Amino acid sequence: MVVPLGNHTGKPQAGTLELHLASTSRQLPYNISVDGGVVEVEFPVERDQANWDEFAPVLHTLHVRLAGGDEVTQTFGWREFATQGTQFTINGRPTFLRGTHDAGNFPLTGYPAMEVESWRRIFRVIREHGLNHVRYHSWCPPEAAFQAADQMGFYLQVECGVWANQGATIGDDGPLDQWLYNETERILRTYGNHPSFVMLAHGNEPAGTRHAEYLREWVTWLRSRGDNRHLYTCAANYPNLPENQFQNPSGVQQHGWGQGVQSPLNSQPPSTDFDYREWVEKFPVPVVSHEIGQWCAYPNLDEIGKYTGLLRARNFEIFRDTLVASGMADQARDFLHASGKLQVRCYRHEIEGQLRTRGLGGFVLLDLHDFPGQGTALVGMLDAFWESKGYLRAEEFRRFCGPTVPLARLPKRVWTTADEFAAAVEVAHYGATAQELTGAAWRIVDALGNVCGGGQLPAAHLPVGAVTDIGDVRAALAALPSPAKYRLVVSLGGMDIENDWEFWVFPAATEVVVPPGIMVSHRLGDLEWLHLGNGGRLLLLPDPAAVPTPVQIGFSPIYWNTAWTVNQPPHTLGLLCNPAHPALAQFPTETHSNWQWWELLRHSAAMVMQELPAPLTPIVQPIDDWHQNRRLGLVFEAAVNSGKVLVCSADLRTNLEQRPVARQLLRSLLAYMASPAFAPTIEVTPQAIKRSIGRSQ
Repeated sequence: MVVPLGNHTGKPQAGTLELHLASTSRQLPYNISVDGGVVEVEFPVERDQANWDEFAPVLHTLHVRLAGGDEVTQTFGWREFATQGTQFTINGRPTFLRGTHDAGNFPLTGYPAMEVESWRRIFRVIREHGLNHVRYHSWCPPEAAFQAADQMGFYLQVECGVWANQGATIGDDGPLDQWLYNETERILRTYGNHPSFVMLAHGNEPAGTRHAEYLREWVTWLRSRGDNRHLYTCAANYPNLPENQFQNPSGVQQHGWGQGVQSPLNSQPPSTDFDYREWVEKFPVPVVSHEIGQWCAYPNLDEIGKYTGLLRARNFEIFRDTLVASGMADQARDFLHASGKLQVRCYRHEIEGQLRTRGLGGFVLLDLHDFPGQGTALVGMLDAFWESKGYLRAEEFRRFCGPTVPLARLPKRVWTTADEFAAAVEVAHYGATAQELTGAAWRIVDALGNVCGGGQLPAAHLPVGAVTDIGDVRAALAALPSPAKYRLVVSLGGMDIENDWEFWVFPAATEVVVPPGIMVSHRLGDLEWLHLGNGGRLLLLPDPAAVPTPVQIGFSPIYWNTAWTVNQPPHTLGLLCNPAHPALAQFPTETHSNWQWWELLRHSAAMVMQELPAPLTPIVQPIDDWHQNRRLGLVFEAAVNSGKVLVCSADLRTNLEQRPVARQLLRSLLAYMASPAFAPTIEVTPQAIKRSIGRSQ
């Protein structure tokens, strides 16, 4: 133990130092110079006291007193946060970091909270969502945050207040170079004894011609000091140096910067049969996936009223005003909820992929809550105040994010009645102790919660720190009603833990019959004009590639935001659907886009409907970027002359024998058009439709 002593008397001093910890005490003499000194003492303590971790954050108090003088009280926890191969350990037990990013946005004050209870509230919300770790992006939180994290059992990655990028650099003999060493010393001296402080990086994504060499020296210096209270890495994201005790690389995710609609999430058919084992094999130390997610939801305009302190939500006011100008003010809440439901599905997809990866060290979301800067990054499922936006309950999130999570590897989300459903079931277990799993079961339920099949899974031993196979699921689909949405539900008997995965069953039959009196065309030419003029019904299926639109649609929502990413696609936030509309009566959908829409959106275009009459609300509506707030359409209907038209800009014409989802949407639209319910009332000119779908079609 090292005890620094200051001396402001101007004379050398001698005396007795007293140390008290629980029932153990010790006294020893000291002598210090005019400038003070350091007393090093071995303080033997009985180690039958409880360790500190996320499940039992037990704290102890050490009292240090100068006989007849000052006293200092230090709270600490007995813990060892270390590495074992590619995994982290806490007190020798493997653990997995389930983290969120915190960029220090405090919208009421403009500065971080300084009260312990304020931080306890934040950590309480984070814990309710199944997380155990927070990364502080390029800053070090105040003492109150460490105290709260100590009390609640959180693992913190602290950074030294540096984001040397886009102007500033490190390693080039600039002022930051020495400052970083000084600041590192200050952080370790001030906060180093907190058990929650387990990891340290210099900051985020550095720049500088010598930044890698400089940071190699910085990490080497840290590790040479003999301070093993923390693990050290040079920086978040990069460089991934061999000196690092853990790595924070980007790329361990389904959608990254610059990938656009070619990201795995947007370009590969939806499946849960993936993981990131190649990243585990890439490094000999633990990998914590850097800033995964970054999927946005539409702004919650009700949040404007929460800004009652230093800051105002002027950005949200602009978004609101442009939405009003586009004639869609009444859809603001619908946009929020529909985009939010898709956002949660994308985060869930990613988190489960991380948990399926055996040997991975952990992940950091970006973010559980919104970041109002950098173009307004609405990447959180909570708002900037760490409060609900209304489309996610914490217990829903914990189903797929927690110490113990059932996982299922589905080769696909869309099946037909000719298929046999198959899934491999696993459990990621990072709890306090190993478990003997008995009574695990699976069931298939329909959209109303009716059980359509099920069975038992074998008994299994769940060791701590591992992903364990617990059996396979197989079920014939021929007898299930279709088209319909189902869920595979896996329950861990005796543990009160459950998770589920949505999938869809469509008819295997490939034939699509066009009812009499309905014309199907990809263009609006003379024949189509004549058909409509005679009171006919036209299903207009323009070629998505020829639709004149600046909007690039994808399955996933906007990444980070289009302003900061220089308009990287996708430019939309999913779909707002009207499942009660008879046009979708034979197509299973909710109000939001879900995995069954992936194949349709992969081959579609968002029609810009600004020149169509304002009352015309699409049946299926892509939700536009909040910076633009254009009225977009994927499916809409209108009266034209004496006839009726239904327009769909998803590809429902090509390769239908291999596309059960497109076949079924086409069937549903045709059945609606053949029924008396097809009676659009809003009149639209052919010229206006042509401007939306392209004059060449």
